Amino acid sequence: MNDIYRVFDDSQQQNSELYAALDIGSNSFHLVVARIVADAVQIVSKVKHKVRLAEGLDNKNVLSEEAIIRGVSVLESMCESLQGVDPTAIRIVATHTLRRAKNSREFLKRAREVFPYKIEIISGNEEARLIFVGIGSNSSFTGDRLIFDIGGGSTEFAVGKSTEPDITKSVQMGCVSYQKRFFPTGEITSDKTSAAVTKAKVELELAAGNLNKHKWQSAVASSGSARAVMSVINARNNRALDAQVSYQELVDLLSECIDIGHCDAFTFDMLNEDRRAVFVPGLCILIAIFQSLKLKTMEFSEYALREGVLYELQPSHNSQSIRVRTAQSLATRYNVDAQYAHKVLTTSMFIFDQLKLSWTLKSVNMRHMLGWAALLHEVGLQIHSRGIQKHSSYIIQHTDMPGFNQEQQHIISQLIRFHRKRIKPEDITIDFSITKEEFFKLLAILRLSILLNINRQSSALPTFTIHAESNEIKLGFNQEWFELSPLLLADISLENGYLNTIDIHLSIT
Repeated sequence: MNDIYRVFDDSQQQNSELYAALDIGSNSFHLVVARIVADAVQIVSKVKHKVRLAEGLDNKNVLSEEAIIRGVSVLESMCESLQGVDPTAIRIVATHTLRRAKNSREFLKRAREVFPYKIEIISGNEEARLIFVGIGSNSSFTGDRLIFDIGGGSTEFAVGKSTEPDITKSVQMGCVSYQKRFFPTGEITSDKTSAAVTKAKVELELAAGNLNKHKWQSAVASSGSARAVMSVINARNNRALDAQVSYQELVDLLSECIDIGHCDAFTFDMLNEDRRAVFVPGLCILIAIFQSLKLKTMEFSEYALREGVLYELQPSHNSQSIRVRTAQSLATRYNVDAQYAHKVLTTSMFIFDQLKLSWTLKSVNMRHMLGWAALLHEVGLQIHSRGIQKHSSYIIQHTDMPGFNQEQQHIISQLIRFHRKRIKPEDITIDFSITKEEFFKLLAILRLSILLNINRQSSALPTFTIHAESNEIKLGFNQEWFELSPLLLADISLENGYLNTIDIHLSIT
């Protein structure tokens, strides 16, 4: 009997690492824990909780206390499922409801008290991109495809092939928000469904115009609403879940729901009880998508946002390449002086590396945010040179930036907003991944890097030394440099005055 313990003694053992992705959605929270073995993803566990976070979002976009408690409680319960996973191999992304909620910072603050992992609020377009990645990296779909995912508060679209979408769109309509708006009592009528479909088509009008400029061979739906509808239709036709469903079958199903009259009376096979209330709202949005995008059939994918997050957590994936493409796109669109931007980048990285120990700037993420700010601080120059810092900051804050989450985009925008002239500490708002003191230090490095490259035509920056003692930066130059740059001393003196407002002092040794 003891021989059983030696079964694997001679077998080749493979190293495996655990990775976890958590999707904090408007309807449900989805957690996937997986391991990578021989470059293949193996799902270890899945956890799903119906939270209906979007139900707690009022017409002023304030998340209710009840919804916050529900969400935080579920996050606390998920801690056990994340035990044994390296925190660096965990990524948590939040979508539409926390994007919209004016008090999302309160949710994050409360969550942090019981859930020791960073939560990223991602943009709608970044959500669409990650859904596309999740489907493309786990399926055999070939050629160009349209994907769409109806969530609780928003619906995401993307067109492209493999794991690289050509276009992404996010539209503010979801099964939970439509249930609250059109079917609050659960009653299903022809007028209510017609109003829901019409409203969805209005919301889709702009996105559909852009999407229809692209071509695709297949339309692929993912996540709860599509799964519920397709499960009901395919079950009654003895077909597999992922079998194609036609537009006419959707219309016929909606007519049947209207005849039944109330969601509580649905007895469809394969329809879970907790999905009944949002079943028709999701179906109405599906019909509007078919009409707006002129679809005839759709397929289904079991994969979605969390699988996209999981894919990009793998060691073989380089998320920096996505950000590089984003930066290149912005630089091209706004005609950034690339040579000068790289000079500022090089200087800022040198200063960061010189000061990171004395200033305890340990996070690699801080270095990255500083670098992106250095590269993109002049995107607003195309608007006007006067107030460039405001123009550049606005562009970075409000543009679509694939590869960046909402907080990263905000930090870069804030760094750029005060990269020159007067600093207003009271106007700087920073989230949880970085303290205000750390932000001020990054800002000082960025400003100094720009100042030292003020003679942008110069081919090379003369050698200088730099170190920090507490909140004092000490610069050392060759005397010849001052003789070549007579205005530098005056510029440094002026900059010291600006930095004093954030309790950082600049001197020359």
